[in-house]
Amino acid sequence: MDILIGTSNPGKLGEFEALLAGLDARLLSLRDVGLGGLDVPEDATTLEANAAHKARVYSEASGLMTLADDTGLFVEALGGAPGIYPARYGGPGLTMAERRGKLLAALAEAGAGEGARTARFECVIALCQPHTGELITVRGICPGRIALEEAHGEGGFGYDPVFIPDGYRESFSQLPEAVKNQISHRGRAAQMMVAELRRLSASGSG
Repeated sequence: MDILIGTSNPGKLGEFEALLAGLDARLLSLRDVGLGGLDVPEDATTLEANAAHKARVYSEASGLMTLADDTGLFVEALGGAPGIYPARYGGPGLTMAERRGKLLAALAEAGAGEGARTARFECVIALCQPHTGELITVRGICPGRIALEEAHGEGGFGYDPVFIPDGYRESFSQLPEAVKNQISHRGRAAQMMVAELRRLSASGSG
């Protein structure tokens, strides 16, 4: 079974490779199938709609079963910002390090101390079947808090250096990959999607 992972983000692709390692499947990147230059805008108002749109477009373009995801970061003290568009937070043209800095500065300006930085990551993964267009979506949630300052860690990407999951003192970027993949929003969604993929494979639909 071939599965196209609808992302050009190398960090996210690496996570999916680890999360789906137990499947009897060959994982392909957008570059592997010549779609590295196909940019699908994420302009819907929900994570489900964005993930489904990406999965459908990439599946139609490749003719392959396709997984795509969309992730949001919701910080309570900031009224839910960055929300469903974390990669755009702070405005255009910023690096992720600059966006993390904007987030920490906004919390400091809001007077949010260590006990008032509740946050959660949410991830929706969509699977699109190439011939029928059938869609399956699953959602994973990881509650936690935003750190007072950016952590120095070797792993992760995006907002991982400033997000501390509930029950831990380390940020996502500091946790071992195996631990992060078990508890993260994407990891939890992937566990549900693996079950769906195995069901499809067993039924001969994959």
